[in-house]
Amino acid sequence: MNDLALLLTPEGRALLDEVRDTDPARELAVATRLRREHPAELVSAALGQARLRQRAAVKFGAEDAGRMFFTPNGVEQSTRASVAAYRARRLAESGVTSVADLCCGIGGDAIALARAGIRVLAVDRDPATAAAARANAEALGLAGLIEVREADVTEVDTAGYDAVFVDPARRGGRGRIFDPEAYSPPLSWAVSAARRAPHTAALKIAPGIPHEAVPEDAEAEWISDGGDVKEAVLWFGTEPGAVRATLLPGPRTLLSRGLPDPEVRPPGRYLYEPDGAVIRAHLVAEVAEELDGGLLDATIAYVTADELRPTPYATAYEITDHLPFNVKKLKALLREREVGNLTVKKRGSAVEPEELRRKVKPQGPHAATVFLTRVAGAPAMLIGHPALAGAVRAAPPPA
Repeated sequence: MNDLALLLTPEGRALLDEVRDTDPARELAVATRLRREHPAELVSAALGQARLRQRAAVKFGAEDAGRMFFTPNGVEQSTRASVAAYRARRLAESGVTSVADLCCGIGGDAIALARAGIRVLAVDRDPATAAAARANAEALGLAGLIEVREADVTEVDTAGYDAVFVDPARRGGRGRIFDPEAYSPPLSWAVSAARRAPHTAALKIAPGIPHEAVPEDAEAEWISDGGDVKEAVLWFGTEPGAVRATLLPGPRTLLSRGLPDPEVRPPGRYLYEPDGAVIRAHLVAEVAEELDGGLLDATIAYVTADELRPTPYATAYEITDHLPFNVKKLKALLREREVGNLTVKKRGSAVEPEELRRKVKPQGPHAATVFLTRVAGAPAMLIGHPALAGAVRAAPPPA
């Protein structure tokens, strides 16, 4: 809080502008120079904030991050702007006009909600975090829609708001917390708060939550952005029991149809790697049906098919070789194909990609992808390339 108070002064703001593009490698030299004209505490605060803003640009974009204020935990735990904007649109399109944002952090979700035209009560019990959220609302011109309150969320009356959004803390002193009841506040409390919401509620949770822990009256949504799974959300007041995977940008949403597990079949010409949100949502069967495909192994989320069918829910690879796992054979094949750019993917294999690269020592002008996996329970290697990337094989596929 002391750092933030210093940075909000005219001198602090001017210094922030001056150091915003400081190269971390030159930070010591810059600090030494600036301390001749400014208090050492202010210089340290400005350089620290510049560092946080540079890290936050990945989540918030350079323009917003360059005006916002962050705490170290806030950068790590805040929602990516694209995901927050998607969730805010869902709420706005459902008719929500006001939201109680509980455990608001530095205000990433509150900002997205306000930009969607929603009035927000943003609550966090940590003084420094609440101060950063307040400063961010002002910096981005959204103070008229965002009220920031420093308080224990379990003691806040949310009756005057259409919806509730809860983002419990999922990190402790020893890192990530995997038990939902060890969240702060616990998931059971967040679910109770959600059920009291007059219109809709959304609970942000870890994507690894067991499906059996999802309440029966909730909709469960897994969200990925650019192929990376970012979070899961439990929705109340929407479609109880629904399960979906949403891929950003887009959005593109795949809904569960309750299909049985796909059958295991021999490798076809194409291998499809489902998006992580699809896998987390247990919707591989829906993708396999769309592709008229099956599984390479009953326990592994690789889909194989004979035809190339573009889908947003999986990445397609054309397979040129299917071999039992054997490092010497792989090395010989790669040498014959002059493969120097080797991408190693694994699922169901104990071999580490970097270890394999060291052993096969790829060299040459061509590229290939090798999948270390199991085929009907047996360790196997499938070699190919992205099917839609226009790649040219170094040799024709085997007959």
